[in-house]
Amino acid sequence: MYIVQIASECAPAIKAGGLGDVVYGLSQELEQRGHCVELVLPMYDNMRYDHIWGLHEAYRDLWVPWYGGAIHTSIFCGWVHGRLCFFVQPHSADNLFDRGLYYGAPDDWKRFAFFSKAALEFLQQTNKRPDIIHCHDWQTGLVPVLLYEIYKWHGMEYQRVCYTIHNFAHQGVTSAEVLRATGLNNDEYYFAPDRLADNQYPGALNLMKGGIVYANYVNTVSPHHAWEARFSEVGCGLQPTLDTHHYKFGGILNGVDCEFWNPETDRHLLHPYHIATFEHKAKNKFALRERLLLAENQDKPLVCYIGRLDRQKGVHLVHHAIYYSLQRQAQFVLLGSATEAGIHQWFSHEKSHLNENPDCHLELGFNEELAHLIYAGADIIVVPSNYEPCGLTQTIGLRYGTVPVVRGVGGLLNTIFDYDYDEAHLPQERNGFVFYQTDAIALESALGRALDLWFTDREAFTDLAIAGMKYDYSWKTPGSQYEGVYEHIRHK
Repeated sequence: MYIVQIASECAPAIKAGGLGDVVYGLSQELEQRGHCVELVLPMYDNMRYDHIWGLHEAYRDLWVPWYGGAIHTSIFCGWVHGRLCFFVQPHSADNLFDRGLYYGAPDDWKRFAFFSKAALEFLQQTNKRPDIIHCHDWQTGLVPVLLYEIYKWHGMEYQRVCYTIHNFAHQGVTSAEVLRATGLNNDEYYFAPDRLADNQYPGALNLMKGGIVYANYVNTVSPHHAWEARFSEVGCGLQPTLDTHHYKFGGILNGVDCEFWNPETDRHLLHPYHIATFEHKAKNKFALRERLLLAENQDKPLVCYIGRLDRQKGVHLVHHAIYYSLQRQAQFVLLGSATEAGIHQWFSHEKSHLNENPDCHLELGFNEELAHLIYAGADIIVVPSNYEPCGLTQTIGLRYGTVPVVRGVGGLLNTIFDYDYDEAHLPQERNGFVFYQTDAIALESALGRALDLWFTDREAFTDLAIAGMKYDYSWKTPGSQYEGVYEHIRHK
């Protein structure tokens, strides 16, 4: 199949979050399965040009219809670690992608509406006719709308769209201005409740809703999160739309890059290891303690948290996990950056307060090399998210034999199976500890059981860690599932 991914990110050249990793990882897997994959991306001024090989101008004079006129646009081409990418560069006084940021501008709706329009105009003008157009999140929600309302009348009637939602919290809610900008124009038609009218705000349009309504298939990034989005507040107002289109909506778990996250070949580790040499994990624990000036004590487990410090990630429970671990005679290492000033101030205070504690280290920021060493050196990783569409840290933890303690939401529930209580899996298939409520008692119930097992039965704890390492959460299975979706919709 010929597949074109239209997205606002592709790691490592453009990465603000997990979206970039997914776009890259899925594209790589699909290519390895023999498909032709191309990517269309915005040409941000602040993207990592050092990760793009052979960047050159591929299409000089693309005129993208915009507000009754047209914007002169160039398309550049280059390879991001082997993936063929086309970058959209508009020559406009608005400087749409020359802002020094990926997201967060007050006119983001305009920036990404233009990008969606330009991507389709590029495909149409260059006679590219992919079997599948795969677009992602609200930034490209207009792609299927424009395809089926405009471009299918201009030689693109056979293209089919898979639309993946990574985060329901950001939906691209905007005004009718977007219709005039993109040439859709007909307010009455698009403000219909079964098209783009926002479900919660009268007089507003919802670009993500447009993607759901018009795409041939819609998915989010884990089966359980798909259920949550349809039947709980996690859908952020889109529950009725997802219910209406339930027949084309599902969940496909994200994969993890098993070359990058591999304790056997990890270039960041002085002591690589795998299942057969699991005892070498202890050497990484020693190296981590030495680097962070923690006390060397073989009788203490090491608990960690790696990730953003924000409300989505259950930051109040991350904070509680620090003091509960110390109270239980464990050590704790945190690596993360805050997304709000108040949270940063809170954890800065804790860092200062715990600075002299030989059993605790808080690293406020992100350090790639240190992240690898923490995964390898820790015994337990806590992931207490309020919501988690898929989650990556728990599956990376499994690969490194670091036992996850997770809250039972979203993809965490699809990947971690409780050591004591999961009746759907055999004892040797269980790989972590799960709790469900959002309070400290619930966290303690799971983290406490993990620590109890470490202290009372080290052999059983090691067996549990090794059981986790046996799980395959690579892109292999998701790649096959996306392949099945593509085959299904291309014949409709």
